Amino acid sequence: MTRLILLNKPFGVLSQFTDVKSPTARPTLSAYVDVPQVYPAGRLDRDSEGLLLLTDDGKLQAQIADPAHKMAKTYLVQVEGDPKEADLAPLRKGVTLKDGPTHPAEVTRIDPPALWDRDPPVRFRKSVPDAWISITIREGRNRQVRRMTAHIGFPTLRLVRWSIGEWSLDGIALGEWRDAI
Repeated sequence: MTRLILLNKPFGVLSQFTDVKSPTARPTLSAYVDVPQVYPAGRLDRDSEGLLLLTDDGKLQAQIADPAHKMAKTYLVQVEGDPKEADLAPLRKGVTLKDGPTHPAEVTRIDPPALWDRDPPVRFRKSVPDAWISITIREGRNRQVRRMTAHIGFPTLRLVRWSIGEWSLDGIALGEWRDAI
């Protein structure tokens, strides 16, 4: 029987079960998920947090991770600055990054979400405002959302993946997981 796990990955945790590149152990998924034979379906950068799917089904893993399937991924993004609708418009059309044009994204300015505290906290500067936006993309390039917000002049301060397709973080505490199937 297929197993699909929804994990709320904390900031600073690698999206893998072992850290072969670092002589000093960095936190990995093994500190949070003690389930044999499950593997991440896609990645989430160490400095990003939120939903990470793990499965024991290679076909499902490929379907979730492969951009050809255009599975929607929604991120809650805290950006530096105060973007207006005109600033966000290029993201809705697609922007051209160093590795080529992005597909149009769904972008909405949102109120600050009720999230867990991040450790370490996001830097705060009295002289520079920040804002929250929701971005939904259907591709998955390396650090894509961060590069998109930087491209329009609003660097990402905090990035939380909230949902992938029909699965979301609703009801999953930081560092916790639950079965989806």
